[in-house]
Amino acid sequence: MSHPAIVPGAVAVVTGGAGGIGLAAATRFAGLGLKVCIADLGEDRLAHAAALVASAAPAGAADVMTMTADVGRPDDLRRLEAAVTSRFGGVDILMNNAGIQPGSSLFSPAAGWEHVLGVNLWGVIHGTQIFTPAMIARGRPGLVINTGSKQGITTPPGDPAYNVSKAGVKAFTEALQHELRNTAGCQVSAHLLIPGFVYTGLTAKGRTEKPAGAWTPDETVDFMLARLAAGDFYILCPDNDVPRSLDERRILWAAGDIVENRPPLSRWHPDHADAFAAFVKGQ
Repeated sequence: MSHPAIVPGAVAVVTGGAGGIGLAAATRFAGLGLKVCIADLGEDRLAHAAALVASAAPAGAADVMTMTADVGRPDDLRRLEAAVTSRFGGVDILMNNAGIQPGSSLFSPAAGWEHVLGVNLWGVIHGTQIFTPAMIARGRPGLVINTGSKQGITTPPGDPAYNVSKAGVKAFTEALQHELRNTAGCQVSAHLLIPGFVYTGLTAKGRTEKPAGAWTPDETVDFMLARLAAGDFYILCPDNDVPRSLDERRILWAAGDIVENRPPLSRWHPDHADAFAAFVKGQ
């Protein structure tokens, strides 16, 4: 069985839909008979994605539209919402998936931080605020799927701007689901997609072949759809290197830094390395 919002004729909007997980999701939605709008940057990328998604759609290109949109700009998302509503009558599924990871350091220029937060966090906030009220008003089952990251939960050292942005997505999506479930008559639910290691343009880093440890975007979307059908809020994806049991231990250890009053990021602290290794073995 699938989630009640994922039915033929429903309308899905996927930001960052011209590649990676977004393209895989858009293609799968189309194959299930949904009408799909792909929002992204780059006319050539959008045209290529539209052709792939249309080839999966039973009605072909008639049920697929694309639009250039910078999710960090609320006016772009307002135009997107208006265009989708005009073309397809409304939106049932919003996948706030657009994301970037150019790299950062604590003292790197503010403009870089603002760009990462503008896309990864504000893109989710803008998308949710602009699309969700009308989705609720439709009175139909609906989904808001926000793409987070394990880095937003365990916050490993090395890329603080990305970690902050994804930690914000987690907190925002938790608050959103609380709001939705306490809204009378609302049939829209929010979900946090937490991918594992997925081979995409964002993670390729010059590689031309998928590493053995990585999942494909299609595998990630298959897992997402199965967990949506099961009603999961936290869609914590494994990969070929990291099973769920290891993710659970890492997440518990990160939370334990507060409870046990350890140094922050103690998993990477030499004084706690042995304790962490023993904790992981206790999985």
